[in-house]
Amino acid sequence: MASEQIRRWESGALAHAVTDPFGQGPVPWLRGGETYFGDTGQVVPWYVDPDPAHDPARDPRAKPRTNPERRSGGGPRAADDVHRQIKGFTATGAAAPGEAIDFHITVDPPQEFAVDVYRIGHYGGDGATKITTSPRLSGIVQPPPLTADRTVSCHHWWLSWRLQIPSYWNIGAYVAVLTTADGYRSHVPFTVRDSHPADLLLLLPDITWQAYNLYPEDGRTGASLYHAWDEEGRLLGEADAATTVSFDRPYAGAGLPLHVGHAYDFIRFAERYGYDLAYADARDLHSGRVDPSRYRGLVFPGHDEYWSAAMRRTTELAREHGTSLVFLSANTMYWQVELGPSPSGVPDRLLTCRKRQGPGRPVLWREIDRAEQQLIGIQYAGRVPEPHPLIVRNADHWLWEATGAHEGDGIEDMVAGEADRYFPRTPLPEHDERVLLAHSPYTDADGVRRHQETSLYRASSGAWVFASGTFAWSPALDRPGHVDPRIQRATANLLDRICKRD
Repeated sequence: MASEQIRRWESGALAHAVTDPFGQGPVPWLRGGETYFGDTGQVVPWYVDPDPAHDPARDPRAKPRTNPERRSGGGPRAADDVHRQIKGFTATGAAAPGEAIDFHITVDPPQEFAVDVYRIGHYGGDGATKITTSPRLSGIVQPPPLTADRTVSCHHWWLSWRLQIPSYWNIGAYVAVLTTADGYRSHVPFTVRDSHPADLLLLLPDITWQAYNLYPEDGRTGASLYHAWDEEGRLLGEADAATTVSFDRPYAGAGLPLHVGHAYDFIRFAERYGYDLAYADARDLHSGRVDPSRYRGLVFPGHDEYWSAAMRRTTELAREHGTSLVFLSANTMYWQVELGPSPSGVPDRLLTCRKRQGPGRPVLWREIDRAEQQLIGIQYAGRVPEPHPLIVRNADHWLWEATGAHEGDGIEDMVAGEADRYFPRTPLPEHDERVLLAHSPYTDADGVRRHQETSLYRASSGAWVFASGTFAWSPALDRPGHVDPRIQRATANLLDRICKRD
């Protein structure tokens, strides 16, 4: 591909993903602005050792460094969607100990590769720990992706590796790191879950992750619910995007979802302070695998924009039966979606959201008189082009206790990415008590003065429902450069009350 086309490709979704530290990119795998890119211009994950002699791909006994200096040549290189040096996906959703995860991987040129499996957690500040390494595997060039009406699928790829999850593995969020013999690297996230009771159930928003997935981000065939390409390699907008996307394909770029950072921020924080966590994916919530009565609270840690009717119904029933809800982002439950089977009949492998393309029923929840505010307490108000302070309101409330925050204080850069607020003409959920904990003015892209709000209400069942109303809440919990002790303590106050620690 010509360099001009590659520059266009690099100016697409990957570019805006990496430059928006609040809303998008896989920032937890990167340590500070100086390590975002190596000398080749490629993204450098935080665990890459700058010394090629200590590259884990070449020496499996080497321990990954957790705070590398800027890479000065050698070492792993990030695979891309143009050359597909190594890319992969799992053909299963979340799996339990004792079950298996199937990986479908393409390697070009064909050569051996290995898979290092990491679990996300605090781990003394490292952010993850290596759990296992595969044997050396034989890589092949898989067939090109299949496309139909802008839907891209790799369901026809051959099985490359089956990971049998031992019974002793901890549940949690995992990342498989794929590395070729010649040093190219990509990632595949997956979840290990079980059905045991816990204080909090963390729901990883894999449906929203897939909605944003532009794979292959190659200037030709990739498509998400937001973008596609024209014949000249230009990035098109929503009017020309896909209406159906497949889970049977890798994630674009480095192989991590654009919004994965929020979940990892919360996981590191919660595991550091010993909260009792269970894990599941949004598709588990959709399919009925989640029994909310097993948990004191459901936590939605990141950008969670796309919801099916089944997801909403289960979450509403959870609230009605006393399970609290914690929404740590903004623009939650905005689009209504449907999940369908793959061509081979595997359930919940195709995600459809028709948005405004042609006739049909409305797909915004608020357009069918089921506005998201009726569950969350606030709802999406718009984008925030530049970070603004979050202005504390009702500082005498228990959520702000011991944070040091006073009425009218501004917590810098905490309103970012996108914002929610209370809409007075939209019905509120039934509640016994309700409070707005922040009221934060900001200016939108058109120069119009708007405001963000943070909400908390208590349902008649006793369940608490918290909504941060901003993308920046989870990063403030444990992301280097964005941590704020006031937000950490406020979140602990909320979780402690939900978990009956107070």
